[in-house]
Amino acid sequence: MSRGRTRTKGLRTGETGDLFGPDLDPLAFERIARGSGYCRIAGLDEAGRGPLAGPVVAAAVILPEDLLIPGVTDSKQVPEAERERLYEVIVKDAVAYGVGIADERTIEEVNILQATIIAMERALACIAPPPDYLLLDAITLPRVAIPQKPLVKGDIRSHSIAAASILAKVTRDRLMQKLHEEYPQYNFQRHKGYGTKEHCELIRRYGPCKAHRRTFAPIAGIIKDGDGGK
Repeated sequence: MSRGRTRTKGLRTGETGDLFGPDLDPLAFERIARGSGYCRIAGLDEAGRGPLAGPVVAAAVILPEDLLIPGVTDSKQVPEAERERLYEVIVKDAVAYGVGIADERTIEEVNILQATIIAMERALACIAPPPDYLLLDAITLPRVAIPQKPLVKGDIRSHSIAAASILAKVTRDRLMQKLHEEYPQYNFQRHKGYGTKEHCELIRRYGPCKAHRRTFAPIAGIIKDGDGGK
């Protein structure tokens, strides 16, 4: 599953100028790539590699050159209401963006790393024409023939990756809200599928549902112990 939007140009409000030094500039890696001749630079990130339930979601974002959106950083550092607001700003101002999803069954069939790669490939497939350079949060895409640079802690070092992290996180949270409506007994709207104490207790009480990743601990242990599932 994937979705996205491509625009021929975007807004350039909020340009950085010389606000940041070279060690702090969140557009430093984008500038380096443009200095090497690339122009459609996409940041990619994912949400949902660690939870016990729900899909993994990836996003790819191409921002206008020198655009800095105030408040955009690693999505885990941004309150939920602010993430929702920034989501709308990003999709409005981006040159192009795409979102890709790999569901729970895909995660179990190929493992979470490969499912993340699939979700990122699907996000990129939404963007036409495609990016000519990729910035990724500590991952590479071996099947994608586009120059790419993985960055450790990329979601706080690259503005494009940070924007992608927000799109991925908001999209996944919305999907988890839908799962909550389908399976309210697990309270997905509260923990978003992560392995909190409450979530684990609810899995033990009700058994796993179709949204749970049955190969993940502690769910695999619960199934092994004969608690079944729904």
